[in-house]
Amino acid sequence: MSGPDILGYSAAALTVFTFLPQVIKTWREKSAADVSLNMFIIAFLNQTMWLFYGIWINNWVIIVTNSLMLPMSGAMIALKLKYGKKTS
Repeated sequence: MSGPDILGYSAAALTVFTFLPQVIKTWREKSAADVSLNMFIIAFLNQTMWLFYGIWINNWVIIVTNSLMLPMSGAMIALKLKYGKKTS
């Protein structure tokens, strides 16, 4: 594996973990009142586009990264819809 490959896969691993803390926190607290639904919808659409681009150019770093990010964005959208209301 070349240096650029190692860098690409390392960056991909860090990218995949960017949403994980928010997904875990929202799941545990059963609250998504302060989470932006629009942000995760945009992220989901962005990751979908990147995934198709990665497939188009046959770039496995892009394909793997966005294949792993899509479920997390989708989970946050689902959690926001389920737990998004503020309780006062």
